[in-house]
Amino acid sequence: MFRRREPVPFAFLAEADRFRSNVTPPPRERASFGQLAGRWLLGLTIVAALMGSLVIGMPALSLDHSAAQTPRSQASDHR
Repeated sequence: MFRRREPVPFAFLAEADRFRSNVTPPPRERASFGQLAGRWLLGLTIVAALMGSLVIGMPALSLDHSAAQTPRSQASDHR
């Protein structure tokens, strides 16, 4: 197997999977009341829109049995 004789610069990058930082990230900011209310309102609006489209679309999805039993006109019965 080929091996380099010179040291590899930045050899510490090879051990990056084992590296752990001792610097903790800053804590996340808590969402304000307005932001929480806005998220809830947006979610409720999306759910209401989906439910409304389902309610409006249900008649179009139902089978229409009256179309098969439509009365024929007298002109089509006369030969």
